[in-house]
Amino acid sequence: MTESTQTPKEIVEVLDQYIVGQTEAKKAVAVALRNRYRRMQLSKSMQDEISPKNLLMIGPTGVGKTEIARRLAKIVKAPFVKVEATKFTEVGYVGGDVESMVRDLVENAVLLEQDEEYKRVRTDAEKRANNQLVKLLVPAQKKKNRQNDMQNLMNMFTQLQNGQMPSENDNDDQEEVTDDVREKRMSVSDKLRAGLLENEQVEIEMDDPSQQAVGQNSMMNQMGIDLNDTLSGLMPKKKIKRTVPVSEAREILIRQASEELVNKADLYHNAIVRAENTGIIFIDEIDKIAPGKAQNSGEVSREGVQRDILPIVEGSQVNTKYGPVNTDHMLFIGSGAFAESKPSDLIPELQGRFPIRVELNDLNKDDFVKILTEPTNSLVKQYTALIGTDNINVTFTIEAINRIAEIATQVNHNTDNIGARRLHTILEKLLEDILYEGPDMQMGDITITEKYVDDKVGKLAGNKDLSRYIL
Repeated sequence: MTESTQTPKEIVEVLDQYIVGQTEAKKAVAVALRNRYRRMQLSKSMQDEISPKNLLMIGPTGVGKTEIARRLAKIVKAPFVKVEATKFTEVGYVGGDVESMVRDLVENAVLLEQDEEYKRVRTDAEKRANNQLVKLLVPAQKKKNRQNDMQNLMNMFTQLQNGQMPSENDNDDQEEVTDDVREKRMSVSDKLRAGLLENEQVEIEMDDPSQQAVGQNSMMNQMGIDLNDTLSGLMPKKKIKRTVPVSEAREILIRQASEELVNKADLYHNAIVRAENTGIIFIDEIDKIAPGKAQNSGEVSREGVQRDILPIVEGSQVNTKYGPVNTDHMLFIGSGAFAESKPSDLIPELQGRFPIRVELNDLNKDDFVKILTEPTNSLVKQYTALIGTDNINVTFTIEAINRIAEIATQVNHNTDNIGARRLHTILEKLLEDILYEGPDMQMGDITITEKYVDDKVGKLAGNKDLSRYIL
């Protein structure tokens, strides 16, 4: 587990490729990230004393709050989880448990760590997978020895008692490999290496994926207890057979081999360390659990949720199925529009745990023009690429882009301000006919002009009643 060595300026430069404007917010998160790297360079005693400087992002919806946090996590390959503060309820009420956000973060960390470990052992796993493919493509005769059936059964029970799963590889010793089979396998092995059998169909046995999904959201899992692991130790996993191309079978077998090659105890330990030191928890709609001016019966419950979240943000230990996790050095980013409340409406203890406040600005027409054209994989580039799959080349004139930005600003002003998300609704309506008729059209080039924009969405934007429902 390594922390990012990028400087704040370098982090902001990467964020600029995807997010328009909001310079102050980008600087704040970049500094918070760099401070984590700085902390890791200090002595252990000093590290324990330094807590992360959590951020509170204030701004309307659709201005980039979530995207900044999400991109930040991707830059440094840090475990990241986004939760809605409104889904939690005070202890004693029906609803989400605040500790579940930490468990979700650890699950994310396990996946990140697992991905890295699987890449590390891929070469060995691929060798095992190819050897297994050869045996599947050229099966040998099974030895018929009934005298060993009881012995095999006893071996399986012994393995289960020792906490081991019966090994599938034990069957290799029961194969009767003749010279003919051996020669065929050598020939097939050469063809596999040459990539000549990628589309050949092969039958493989694999774990039933439906079993893995059972009980993932159960109450036991919310308490950090995984019944699936407990039950799998008592009974073998259900297997299913699939007939797939060699190329797909290899990836399935590589994953199975990787699971055997990776030490899960080390993997889970590293994932917990990673979550504790680099994890980012984004708490959206935190303003909705502040009572604000309206005094109602839900106020007590809202304050209760704040008090339940407080120990997590302050630093506490949460039990997960991978082991206890400390939240002392996780980075928490709170986010909210604070239209009907203000940060000072949060309980003082929670306010104090979000010392860095950054306000994100409303987006104007110029921002929308930049969002449409500047970022890597901007919206215009996305739609051009999508329509291009039907062999149609779409070009937007600069006048058309300006008009789209103008309409987005106008509709946001006249109806609810949903920020950059308004561009999605307008572009979808604008390109509706092309997206529908594209596969059947014989035309190769289409130019989106200002007049085309006006004809398709301009009139809708001018009608408040229509724009409210359609745009």
